[in-house]
Amino acid sequence: MPLLTTKQIMEIIPHRQPFLLIDTIEELEPGIKAVAVKNVSYNEPYFAGHFPNEPVMPGVLIIEAMAQAGAVAILSRPEHKGKTAYFAGINGAKFKKKVLPGDVLTLELEIIKEKGPIGIGKGTAKVNGTLAASAELTFAIGNGE
Repeated sequence: MPLLTTKQIMEIIPHRQPFLLIDTIEELEPGIKAVAVKNVSYNEPYFAGHFPNEPVMPGVLIIEAMAQAGAVAILSRPEHKGKTAYFAGINGAKFKKKVLPGDVLTLELEIIKEKGPIGIGKGTAKVNGTLAASAELTFAIGNGE
C-alpha cells in the first residue's frame, strides 16, 4: 500500500498528466527524502517517437521523475505548502540502464543541502534494484506563480 497516491501527490506538486511522472510515494520524510514509483507503460506518449521500433524512456524524463520525487519531499514541509520547486541545475547525471515499457522505476531523492530557497538533492532511479540513473539536482523554491 503506497504512502501517497497519485491524487495525493497532485495535492503537493503542480504537475499533471501527461507530465506527472510519478505514480505513488512509498516513503516520505518531509524536507529530507522521498521514494517514488513510476510504472512505465507502453502507452506513455513519448514512446511514439522515442523510439518507434525500440521504446526507451528518455533520460531527461527519468531525471524529471527523480526531481518530482524530490519536489514531494521538499514541498511536504508546511512552510512550502502551495509553492513550486524549480530546476536550478543538474550535475553528474549518469545513465546506466535502459528503462523500458513494463519496468517499475523506483526513484529516490534525498535533500543533502539547503540554504534559503535553494537546495541540492542526490537522486537515483532503479529498476528491480539495478541502478538505471543517478544525478545531483539543484532546486529553487518559488511561490508557484
